Amino acid sequence: QVQLVESGGGLVQPGGSLTLSCAASGNISWFYTMAWYRQAPGKQRELVAGITSGGSTNYADSVKGRFTFSRDNAKNTVYLRMNTLKPEDTAVYYCNGRRGFSNLWGQGTQVTVSS
Repeated sequence: QVQLVESGGGLVQPGGSLTLSCAASGNISWFYTMAWYRQAPGKQRELVAGITSGGSTNYADSVKGRFTFSRDNAKNTVYLRMNTLKPEDTAVYYCNGRRGFSNLWGQGTQVTVSS
């Protein structure tokens, strides 16, 4: 079964940038959709951004204009470029891939935005 592994999280000051990576152990083209979710302490997991196999993207209103979701099929990796980070972006970020009844998650990577 394909596994997803996130990396790139860390501590960053407000206004800073980070790029998260999600590497798949198999071909990411197998997934119909891939997405980044996040979960802050005491809150429900929420969708941050998604991308279809055709390359169409969608973003949560809270991150539009600041975050960019991209994919590199040759490397079987998707990325989330996060600019102008705010303290409210602090959360564990999870990579997700879906195809039919298959719904795979990575282990998550912590992003902390603080001065």
